[in-house]
Amino acid sequence: MASAVLPRQKTRFLPAIDQRAAPNNNKLLHKSRLKEKSELPDPDFPENEKSQTTTITEDDIARFRKPVHQNLCVSMLREGFHRSFEEFFSLLQRWKASRLVAGEDSALWQQRPLEEQPHKLETLKELLNRAESAERSNQYVEVYENYLALAKFFSEPDDRWLQHHFYKLSLLSARKVKMDSGKREAEANAHIGQLYLEQGDLELAQEHYEMFHHLAVGRSWQDESGCPLLSLACEGLWRVYTLQAQRHLQNKDYSPAIQILTKAYDMAKQAGDRKIEGEAAYRVALAYQSLGDHRTAKQFLNTFVEISTALEDTAGVGRAYKAIAQSLESEGKLNETIQYLQKYAEISEEINQDQGLQDACMCLGSIQSSRGEYVSACEYFIRAYAIACDLGSVPLLQKAQVSLGITRAHSMLRTYSSLVANNEPQSLLTLIRWKETREEFHKPPSAAWGNVNAVKSHRSVSQPPCCWTTFCSSHALTAAQTNMGRRRDNRRRGC
Repeated sequence: MASAVLPRQKTRFLPAIDQRAAPNNNKLLHKSRLKEKSELPDPDFPENEKSQTTTITEDDIARFRKPVHQNLCVSMLREGFHRSFEEFFSLLQRWKASRLVAGEDSALWQQRPLEEQPHKLETLKELLNRAESAERSNQYVEVYENYLALAKFFSEPDDRWLQHHFYKLSLLSARKVKMDSGKREAEANAHIGQLYLEQGDLELAQEHYEMFHHLAVGRSWQDESGCPLLSLACEGLWRVYTLQAQRHLQNKDYSPAIQILTKAYDMAKQAGDRKIEGEAAYRVALAYQSLGDHRTAKQFLNTFVEISTALEDTAGVGRAYKAIAQSLESEGKLNETIQYLQKYAEISEEINQDQGLQDACMCLGSIQSSRGEYVSACEYFIRAYAIACDLGSVPLLQKAQVSLGITRAHSMLRTYSSLVANNEPQSLLTLIRWKETREEFHKPPSAAWGNVNAVKSHRSVSQPPCCWTTFCSSHALTAAQTNMGRRRDNRRRGC
């Protein structure tokens, strides 16, 4: 029985240190379930987004921590564009220096800094890199195009200094192009000349436009729109010469002004544009008028009339007739002067140019008054007054009033003097009656209102649109002022 008792086995509460624990089936099952659960798609996050991993680099951190221009400078250096970096950095420093020199009270200080315009900085960096890359491979045409693109990109008024800078760089690169016979150099000179012309620097504008013209002579080059470059060069020189001549005319230096305007006229003829050719001839004629050479002035004015007539420029023909009338008047040919002034008035009325019509009526009235034809002169002055009223121009209105009053007084002077000199009761009664009524002594020429042969009726009225007595003499003006004073006193008294 004792032999049937089994020996007692010792059980361990902790696993042996030198032995690996046997795998637990429950733990293995739990791990497998977790793995299967992790492989199931999460309904809240799509599988493709969960599989992506986000890696933040130093460049990403710098993009948010550092300013844009600093990141662009670092990028240019890393990519090996050292000259582009130098150009980029120098432009930023130049902007800062100009802003500091101008001061806080200047308009430059109020402009948005270049560093705060990322779009412009990125474009600047991209095109500078392209230009440097092209220059390394001696592709100067591409260098020119990149600099030209930068100049056209900076077209805002605040960026004119950048535009000017890149136009100069484009000119330098265009001079290195040897396969286009100087076409790109001519275009670059044209761009810079236009910039100087807009800035008012006529000497530098003349220098570049003359170089443009020199390169374009004898060439059949055309711009993108198909316009010949030679015509553009001639037109640019015409503008420059005209502005230079105007400065001499303001200082009354007529001889040098005529010489420069003659050069402008030659450029206008070479340009092939009849309109600017006529305008140039007109300006030369006015310069000769100022010098007193009316014969030569009329030759250029006749050329202007021919060109304006061919172009159906009615306003230009009217201006020419007025200028010819001035030359004829200076020569003492009043009859021909009146004819041209009447033509000027007819054209002004035809094209509804009230300013010109009023001017023509005033000129005609002055000439008729100087010839002693006061009735006709009054008609012109009355009409000039009516037009000035419609224009609402106080200076023109006052001038017409004064001219009409003087002419009216001259028309009355002979009759008034004869009545005063004639010591008879009837003459004295006539003078007294005129003093009381201001109407019976000399009636205004209202019956002839609008019946001038040279000028058609402009207003359907039978008399001037104001009291006629205000034009008769200084006594009438004094009477009107007296009446106004009386009415003012009555209002104060409560009458």
